[in-house]
Amino acid sequence: MTKSANVELIGYEKIGSGLVTVMVRGDVGAVKASVDAGAVAAEKVGEIVSKHVIPRPHTDVERILPKKDVE
Repeated sequence: MTKSANVELIGYEKIGSGLVTVMVRGDVGAVKASVDAGAVAAEKVGEIVSKHVIPRPHTDVERILPKKDVE
């Protein structure tokens, strides 16, 4: 994911039942490319439930998003 585009890995969260949330930050185009590459890689080992890019998050949303690595 991070090798395919100029993005910063903010963190990931293991939700349970094999579900994982991955969070990256960067330019919208780079994030979209990174998410697409990550989805392709994940489909090789399992199932993709969902992928979503928030292009320009509202400042209220920005405040609740993590700033650094979350595990």
